[in-house]
Amino acid sequence: MFDPYIDRWSLTPDGDPIITHSSHLLPVLWRDKPAMLKIALDVDEKFGNRVLRWWDGDGTAFVYEHDDNAALMERATGPGSLLTMAMQGEDDEASRIMCRTAARLHAPRAKPLPSDLVPLDRWFRELEPAARIHGGMLAACAEVAARLLADQRDQTILHGDIHHENILDFGPRGWLAIDPKRVYGERGFDFANTFCNPELPTVTKPGRLQRQLPIVCAETGLEPKRLLQWIIAYAGLSAAWFLSDGDTKNADSDFTVAGIAFAELGA
Repeated sequence: MFDPYIDRWSLTPDGDPIITHSSHLLPVLWRDKPAMLKIALDVDEKFGNRVLRWWDGDGTAFVYEHDDNAALMERATGPGSLLTMAMQGEDDEASRIMCRTAARLHAPRAKPLPSDLVPLDRWFRELEPAARIHGGMLAACAEVAARLLADQRDQTILHGDIHHENILDFGPRGWLAIDPKRVYGERGFDFANTFCNPELPTVTKPGRLQRQLPIVCAETGLEPKRLLQWIIAYAGLSAAWFLSDGDTKNADSDFTVAGIAFAELGA
């Protein structure tokens, strides 16, 4: 799979392949620069590469070469990790870094939008059917999501999957985003997953959401109530995705976060 691109773009392998459900990646050297060759396996990853090119390195990794299925991207080589920071007492600073990186992505650009963006209401298309099947907390999340999606504000191109492992340390260029989706909608959505990321064990810890909420609101200018609603909506969508994969453990993590957000919203 990698060989045609290694030949076409004169690449030198520089590490072991990384295989995920949505893409195959290979660390390489390109013109003596560390780079990452990414071959997308699903449509959202393929079109996400277009969004990455549209941002053109402003808040994101640069794309050096590309075709319809693959992208050769700048590789993060800095030592920092937002997930490690959040787990080792620097959760506040990690949240601020994610907010500031997202703000760069949301900033207006004087050029046409990339094609084939997915409206946010379509991105949520799996939530309502799942809510009809499972009911309970999922149905409550779906009700909140429906109200938000019918009355969106501050719409822009979204990253679509901001979390601690999609913003990396690029050394002298700072913290930059990778792996965007192709979503367009209210910018508040992009901050919800910072509260839900199941890779961070503390997301369900009592007090964590309440501490991070004012930090994120201060950085973004979002209203606390509105952000809590997006956290609930996102948690429901994420849980629906996990349930469709048979992953009840991570779905339960999302339900716990949603419950905390509902309680805070009521308070």
